[in-house]
Amino acid sequence: MTIDDRRQRDRTAQRLLITLTARTIAEREGWAAVTTRRLSTEIEYSQPVIYKHFSSLDDLVEAVALDGFDELAAALESARSDSAADVQLAAVALAYLDYAAEHPALYDAMFTRSTSLRFGTDETPPPLAAAYAQLRAAIDSVSDPRDPETLTEVLWSALHGLVALSRAGRLRAGREAERVELLARSLQP
Repeated sequence: MTIDDRRQRDRTAQRLLITLTARTIAEREGWAAVTTRRLSTEIEYSQPVIYKHFSSLDDLVEAVALDGFDELAAALESARSDSAADVQLAAVALAYLDYAAEHPALYDAMFTRSTSLRFGTDETPPPLAAAYAQLRAAIDSVSDPRDPETLTEVLWSALHGLVALSRAGRLRAGREAERVELLARSLQP
């Protein structure tokens, strides 16, 4: 291994440690607790090392969000591929809700915090596109003859609304499967 290869490996490991630590703190205490001072204390790197990888805390949150989109895409793909065609949509919807419930701070970074990450543009990062593609794939089996892009946006909006309302205690507990089943049926042709 060359010196440059080792340096790159070390930089990659540092970046991963910073993002994982930020995510851990956020899941435990919320994003307000994630500061460069706190990160430097937790991981025993100086603040300049953190700023060498991320120009701001917003950049760090975006990196964490991108990791989350990779994970969400994998969870949705697994739910879709492990389900029969007639229940794929409901399985994907439940997987989405489960992911949001299991990772609330990460979900905030992905969907509710202000970021420069954008869907539906030429600059959409691959992890965002991959997560969206899994929702779209679940919709493809029920969209005919309707516009699958619009149906995917409706599904995504409904799921995000269910997450937000559930987290705020605005919906009755324990009814997620019933809601998802009703949503999936309503999107059927």
